[in-house]
Amino acid sequence: MKEIKGIRLSNAAEWGKLVRATRKEQGISQEQLAGVANVGVRFISDLENGKKTLQLDKAILVLEALGLGAYAFNRWEMK
Repeated sequence: MKEIKGIRLSNAAEWGKLVRATRKEQGISQEQLAGVANVGVRFISDLENGKKTLQLDKAILVLEALGLGAYAFNRWEMK
């Protein structure tokens, strides 16, 4: 079984930094990402800037468009 590696995102600002860094690594613009994720460019900008009141379903679409995923783990059960 392949080990899943990831980072812990504790707040909207960290989520935004991850999205921006991944988008730039992939060499795509906010406009291109918005088109692939089927969200507005303003949403991408707000997400990357750590806006705290965004729609979770749209934020997940953006992660998926970047090839990322959102997972929940019980941190008290992890070893």
